[in-house]
Amino acid sequence: MAEPNENRPTKKRIRVMATPQRKLHSLEGIVAAFALFFVLALTVGFAQANPQKVVLLRSSSVLVQDAETGEVVYNKNSDAVVPIASITKLMTAMVILDRGLDLDQRIVLSREDVDAIKGTRSRLQTGSVLTRNELLLLALMASENRAAAALGRTYPGGVPAFVSAMNEKANELGMTDSHFVEPTGLSPANVSSPRDLATLVRAPHSYPAIREYSTRDKATVKAFNRPLHFRNTNGLVRNSHWEIELSKTGYISEAGRCLVMHVRVASKDLIVVLLDSWGKQSRIGDANRLRKWLESAGTPSRRI
Repeated sequence: MAEPNENRPTKKRIRVMATPQRKLHSLEGIVAAFALFFVLALTVGFAQANPQKVVLLRSSSVLVQDAETGEVVYNKNSDAVVPIASITKLMTAMVILDRGLDLDQRIVLSREDVDAIKGTRSRLQTGSVLTRNELLLLALMASENRAAAALGRTYPGGVPAFVSAMNEKANELGMTDSHFVEPTGLSPANVSSPRDLATLVRAPHSYPAIREYSTRDKATVKAFNRPLHFRNTNGLVRNSHWEIELSKTGYISEAGRCLVMHVRVASKDLIVVLLDSWGKQSRIGDANRLRKWLESAGTPSRRI
């Protein structure tokens, strides 16, 4: 049985003609293509200007600055005030050199120079005799704690006067987030921020001895008439792809793996601060990741 509406009179069907599509004028096509290119360029430019989306780092706090202008290239928790471990030794070196002490003076390492904070070991035995210059070299290059302790102990007025001079120097440099309690960095009470440490890297760059000693690959000193061989704690100084003008590593459990450098990358002088990186080689990995990004992005000078 047919549905009821089948017997109703059919309505006249109106045929709708499709409207032909208008072809784009050649000039309109050019404009559309240009607009698309402009949008893509903005997208790529934004990606380059926002390094957080381009490079992932394991360090908890990071700051990369143009050494000449101070412009921030990369910023990650740069205001965090944290323990800085052996980065402290850059301040130790500046205080020694500022005082103009005799670098050829021979110093005997004593029991006072043995680490009573962390119990770290050293190949410099008590009773060893080295010059102040050799102690400065080992403190900067090999991060030798007993060498740094001996430098502070033999400062005029001893360790209290030395620590006072460290904090006075920090105040002079405008390092308002920084505080020092001893010359080695073994105490977690030695604290600073990445922004302050950028200042701490920039200031000693004007000291030829600090630049040379902190980037020297290896050195040999004599103790008890036996040669002792030391190497730089920053393996990047042995990498031909890096132009490092100043360097310092640091580590204690409270600070994690730390690294600061004054480097030349992509034709720019940069200050790199990496703090609290997890994993034994992660600070080196972060430095290499940063260098690749900086070279590919053309080191944009932008405040992030």
